[in-house]
Formats: sequence, structure tokens, C-alpha cells
Amino acid sequence: MDLGNWMNKILIGWGVDPKIANTFDEAIIAVLMVFLAIGLNYLCQWILVGGMKRYTRRSPHLWNTLLMKRKVFHHLIHTIPGILVYLLLPIAFVHGKELLLISQKACAIFIIISLLLALNGLLLMIMDIYEAKKSTKNRPMKGFIQVLQVLLFFVGGIIIIAIIVNKSPATLFAGLGASAAILMLVFKDTILGFVAGIQLSANDMLHIGDWITLPSGSANGIVQEITLNTVKIQNFDNTISTVPPYTLVSNPFQNWRGMVESGGRRVMKSITLDLTTLKFCTPDMLDTFRKEIPLLADYKPDEGVIPTNSQVYRVYIERYLCSLPVVNQDLDLIISQLEATEYGVPIQVYFFSRNKIWKEYERIQSDIFDHLFAMVPKFELKVYQYSD
Repeated sequence: MDLGNWMNKILIGWGVDPKIANTFDEAIIAVLMVFLAIGLNYLCQWILVGGMKRYTRRSPHLWNTLLMKRKVFHHLIHTIPGILVYLLLPIAFVHGKELLLISQKACAIFIIISLLLALNGLLLMIMDIYEAKKSTKNRPMKGFIQVLQVLLFFVGGIIIIAIIVNKSPATLFAGLGASAAILMLVFKDTILGFVAGIQLSANDMLHIGDWITLPSGSANGIVQEITLNTVKIQNFDNTISTVPPYTLVSNPFQNWRGMVESGGRRVMKSITLDLTTLKFCTPDMLDTFRKEIPLLADYKPDEGVIPTNSQVYRVYIERYLCSLPVVNQDLDLIISQLEATEYGVPIQVYFFSRNKIWKEYERIQSDIFDHLFAMVPKFELKVYQYSD
């Protein structure tokens, strides 16, 4: 059937000049086919996609919900009118071979783009399913999906270019081998990000939700997103830092996940005592300590040992910390004297707070050290304070 001749006869029958009819008959057929394709597309969308939406509302499952969310069906159905028009074009364009070739290329490109978008939706659907699982949500999949997306659209772009220039895709791919060095330069960050993403995931170095600190001070906060080219970190001042994944592999960074998952958050501070106030305790001093300080009511030095007031103070600090519910007794609790300096004798207090929330953690350690500083005079000691 020659649709062009059929349209030509209709136009001439309407009184159109034969020369004009010969010029525009096939163009009118092409326009009608476009409208037919659009109408068919809307019909398929209404029947198939509408039916899928109704089914999803009645029986919502993860797979059909994600199919609709990522519009996989929508893009696949776009190929139906494209294929139909492609098959009908030779019937419409009998004489205009050049116009037939251009129209077929346009249809083929439309079909390929629709398929690429549908496959891209499937990749995003796979990522959603992967991240929905509790066992895998801490292992970021987004970087790998982005690599597949890049490959998908790269191959699709080569096929589209091959259609436009009327060459075999294999020929274009073979020609790209000579340009490998240029491609490596162009996609350097992408390749580095992909390799770094594999290392970060395989070695369990980074999860979304981790608190990390970079030594450079450029980031100190919670990891919000891990992609192929960037790791997005929301700092505690609500600013956003973005760093390349390969930076975290090639340079050291601090991940606080171990602290968050452990039984406590470490506190390590020092109280510097004035060296001139250290002395041996007399029996009267020890009696006073026992009477005035309840935690030392049963304190007895080892037989034959005369303790210093600094030593008794360290015993008090340990007993005081052991009496606090906020201090985790299952983790290290160490009270030690550090090397004396020109600023005095540091007493290092090392323990773990059960409460790891930043605000509460700071309040707890501040309250504890306020108390320890206030207790220093009770042991006839002084905190070193520099003065000109």
C-alpha cells in the first residue's frame, strides 16, 4: 500500500495543485503518523500504566511500587509507538528516500533513548531494593549504580552517534581504543571514585550516618551521602562539606563509629596541681579526710605506707567516678600522675561516659571536673595557675 499516492489523490481531489500535492503529500502523512504515535502512546499509558497503578494501589509490594516510582513502565511503553512508526515509515515515504532515512533515524534514536531511560530506572530500582535491606543499608550501593549508569549512557550514546553517522557501533568502539588515554584523562575522577568506593565498601571504612573527622579540619560531622565522585558530610555547624572518595582512601581520617557502637565515649583530661602543695599526710589529716569526705570514710593506707595528699586525692577521684551511674565501669577507668613540668604535676583522669550524645557528654564531663576542681582544697592542695 502506498500511503503517499493515496494522500496525493486526496489532495488533488480537494482541488490542490498537483505540484503542491506532490511536494507535501508524504510530509502530511508523516505529520499524521506522529499524531497517531502520540495518540497510541497516551492510549498505552492509560491502559497499561493505569492498570499497573491500580494494581499497585490494591496490592502494594516493593517491586511494583518501585517500578512505578522509577517509571520503568512509562519509558518502556514509549517504545511501542516508536516501533510502530518505524515499521510504517517505508509505506509512507515511497519517493522521499532521504526523508525516509532521516525519519527512521529519528525513530530509532527515540526508541533507544526510551530503552536507556527504562534500564536506568531498573538500575535505580535495584539500588532502592538493596538499600531497603537492613543487612546491606550500611554498605553504599550508589557509587556502583552510578558507574553502571555512566557505562549505560556511554554505550547508548555511541549507538546513537553510530545511527546518526550511519556507521557500525563496533567500528566506533574500535576507534575509541586509540583514544583511551584521552578517555582516562576525562574520566579520571570517575575512575578514581569508583576504585575508592570499592575500597571504602570492601574494607567497611565508611557508612552513611558515620561521624567522621578530617585532620585538615575541612569536615567534622555526619556522612549524609556517598556517591561516585563525592562524599557529602553535614558538619555540626550545619554546613556541608564534600570530599572526593579517593581522598578518604589516600589520606587518614577519623571515624567515630567505634565509639558510637561501644559502651561509652572517652573522657581524658588533666588537673594540674601546684607542686609546692604536695606533702605527706599526717594522722590528723587522714582523720579529717575520713570525717569530712564520705567517700573516704573507710580509707586506710597500706600498712607501713604514709600517703601523700595527692595520692589520697587520686583515690578520691577514682571512688567518686565509680559512684557515678553515668560512668561506664566496664571500660577503662584510670587515674594517673603524669610527668611533672614547670607548670606543676598533672593528674590525668581517664574514663568513659555512658552518654555519648554531644550536648549531654559535654555537660557530664564539665560537671565532673567542676566537682574535682572544687575538691582540691579539701586535700590541702592547690591547682596550678600561672601569674606574671
